[in-house]
Order: sequence, then structure tokens, then C-alpha cells
Amino acid sequence: MSAQATTEVFAVSVQYGIVCVILCLGTAALAAEPPLPMGLPSADEPSNSSEPSLPMGLGDEPSVEDEEQLLEDDGPIDLRLSGYIEGRFGIRTQRDKHERDISIGETRLQLELDAFGEHWTAHLVTDVLYDPIVDRHEPRLETGEGIIDLREAWVSFSAGEHTDIKFGRQVMTWGTGDLLFINDLFPKDWNSFFIGRDEDYLKAPNDALRVNYYTDLINIDIAYVPSFDADRFIDGRRLSFYNAGLGQRSGRDAVVQTDRPNRWFSDDEIHYRLHRSVGAYEVAAYGYHGYWKSPGGQSAVTGRAIFPKLNVYGASVRGPVGKGIGNVEIGYYDSSQDRSGDDGLIDNSQLRMLVGYEQEIATDLTLGIQYYVEHMLDHDGYVLSLPVGGVERDKTRHLITTRLTYQTLNQNQTYSIFFYYSPTDQDAYARPSVIRKIDDHWTATVGANVFFGKEEHTFFNQFARNSNVYMSLRYSF
Repeated sequence: MSAQATTEVFAVSVQYGIVCVILCLGTAALAAEPPLPMGLPSADEPSNSSEPSLPMGLGDEPSVEDEEQLLEDDGPIDLRLSGYIEGRFGIRTQRDKHERDISIGETRLQLELDAFGEHWTAHLVTDVLYDPIVDRHEPRLETGEGIIDLREAWVSFSAGEHTDIKFGRQVMTWGTGDLLFINDLFPKDWNSFFIGRDEDYLKAPNDALRVNYYTDLINIDIAYVPSFDADRFIDGRRLSFYNAGLGQRSGRDAVVQTDRPNRWFSDDEIHYRLHRSVGAYEVAAYGYHGYWKSPGGQSAVTGRAIFPKLNVYGASVRGPVGKGIGNVEIGYYDSSQDRSGDDGLIDNSQLRMLVGYEQEIATDLTLGIQYYVEHMLDHDGYVLSLPVGGVERDKTRHLITTRLTYQTLNQNQTYSIFFYYSPTDQDAYARPSVIRKIDDHWTATVGANVFFGKEEHTFFNQFARNSNVYMSLRYSF
């Protein structure tokens, strides 16, 4: 077996080992029968526990010596199981010859298991789902396809007074943007976002080692990803898009094929953040060394989409401004394989910036606005490298977002709309939704994803044929 194959087998074994450890710990905890205190359930046990305390006079009551010994020994593992089952259905609002009329039709069971030891915590989240819209149901953990989507499987513990460590599959995020990402280079699931899944599914999982170090001066977060985790990007299987190579929209008829970096410990990523509070403000500096998260170029040899190398350096500040909360975030995208900007097969370096503000403008009514700029650094070289007939991108792309949220019925019903508008592309994207919490278990949602614009190649309007409405009903336990 080659060294590369050995490291891949080792890495996958570690991942599944974590899952097995959590499940074994859970089984042990369920099998164990911890001693019941006298007369009352444990303070950590819910009042509706299915295992009430024994009445006085039944069973052996622990002696003082027994109770002292229990305090010295590790107690039983605290195990907690929760989750939900959900049905979600969506349909396109217009005909798309490249995709099916039904945008989503899945049934999903999510199981979440937490195990708490004296010096560690373990967490497992896995989804079992079936969606007849897709053609493949075998599990593919990297892309989230198939009947099983392993969302999280990690163990965390403290390594000293100032250091926390978490390793395994985990969902990570940082930065200050609201559905806009500059220094958050953790993978995103854009298919989930656009077809009407819960907003939480925009964040895809990482297989990573994360270390958080805390001091009075500054806090340092480092996330090491041993094998590149790409975005779950738009490739034509679920959503049609503008295919620059074909000069038109395409979908299932021309699924994007990629050459993806996948060598463990060679094609790796590192994310880091330094942050601290200055008065009421949170300030941070960021760094990333890895690859473009969605395809950022094309191979001259194979013609496949590629993920060129990428370095990102940025900073942010967030805190009170007037009656609300404001934020500023910037980032420099160093496309290290095309620093001259004249390679038409690799994305150019960029500067990105956003400014945001959020305020409650009336009782239970919140308004959030953002202004975002994406500036190509070597536009002249990019223009010269364009093939004949190629569509030219703007040197600077501007984007404005608005989020309006209103809660009624004692905050059990939420009306929301998130609206993107680009004055340079002259296109837009609207995400309206209504979420009704029926009771402690049942939640119903209706919503839509609506794309429109003037030119079919612009970022949002390329998805115009994917506009959809959806609904869901969830039972949580």
C-alpha cells in the first residue's frame, strides 16, 4: 500500500473511530445503573425522567462511606439524545429544461448524541435522509450526498488552564457578515441554501483539529484541516447555472467535473484567528492558507474545473453603534498561482470588504443592512487573457443586503425576508420565509428562493430558472 493510501485509510479510521467511541460510551452509559440518591432524583436529571427515585425503604441506601467513595471516583457518563424528523417539499416556479420540476422532496431524521465525561465532551450529529430528486443514495461523506450525512463527530477536552482542543468532524464559523463571508473560509453548502433547506445547512462540516488558546492579552484560534474540504458548490446536479465554457445555462446535461486536491497532509488547510475585546468591541485578525473553496480555475490539460491555491488575510471589528450593532470586515485574497493576473484559467486576486448594521427599529421588528464590495486587483491582465467571445466580469462588484425580521404570537411566529441586490450586476435574490413554532415539538415553515436580473450570466440571475417555493414540517424530540 502506498504512503498516500495509508494516510487516507488512517484518517478515515480516525473519523469513524470517533463515531464508534461516542456510540460505545453511550451504550455503556445506558447499561450502567448509577446509584440513586435518597428520595429525590439527581440535580442533573430532568424532572420528567423515566427513571424516578426509589421510595424510601426500597433498595439499599448508600452509606456515608459509599457516598464519599462516589465523590472520589469518576461518575457515570452523562448521555443526552435529541433530534428531529422532518418532511420538506419544494417546487420550481418556472420550467427549467436542465433540471427536474421538484426542487426538494426529502424526509430527514437527525439524531444528536452528546456524551459528557469529567474532563471531556463528545458530540455526534448524523442525518438519515431520502430525497427521490437525486439519483445517488450511497453515502458520500465529503459531499453530503446519499442516505447518510455525518454532520458532526468530535471529541473536545482541555489541555491545561488556557487551552481547549477539539478534533473530528465539526461545523466551524467566524467573521462578522450575515450570509456574506470574507474571512470565513470554512466550507459552505450552496445547494442546500438555494433549494430551501434550513439555513443551518449552509454551513458544511470540516474534518479538523481545532485549538483555542486564551490569554489576558489575546485569544488565538487555529484550525488544521489535513485534507482539503471544498464547498458543496453548484455543479449542475441540483441547480442549473451559467456555464461559461458552453456560453449558456446548463445543469444535469453538463455536470461540472473537477480535479480536487485530496492528498492527506499534503493538500491541507490552516485557518487562524487572533481576537480580543477592546471595551465593548470585538476585534479580530484572520489568516487562511489553502485553496479556493469553490472551483477557481480550469486545467489546461484536462479541461476540468480546479481549486487553485489561495491565501487570505483579513480583519474585522464588531460592536455597538448608536442604538444597534455595527461591523466592518476586510480581506485580501491572494491567488498565489496567478499573482500577475494574466492567467485566464485561474481566478484573479481580490480585495473584499463589507460594512453592516443591525437595529431593532420597533418592538420585535429588526432591520439589518450590509454593503459589500469585491474588487479584482489585476483586471487589465484578466481582460487581455479572456478568450474570444468570453463574458467580461466587472472590475468591482457591489452588493447590498437587507434582512427584515418580525416576530409575533409571543415570538412563536417569525416573518423574515433576506434580500440581495447588486447594482453592478443588476440582479437580485430574495429569501422570504414564515416559521411557526406550533408547540414544544412541532415547527412549520414556508418560504421561497427567488432569483431575477437582466443578464443570464450574472451571479444571481444565472439561477433564475431555479426559483422555488418550499414548505416543511418538523417534529423535534
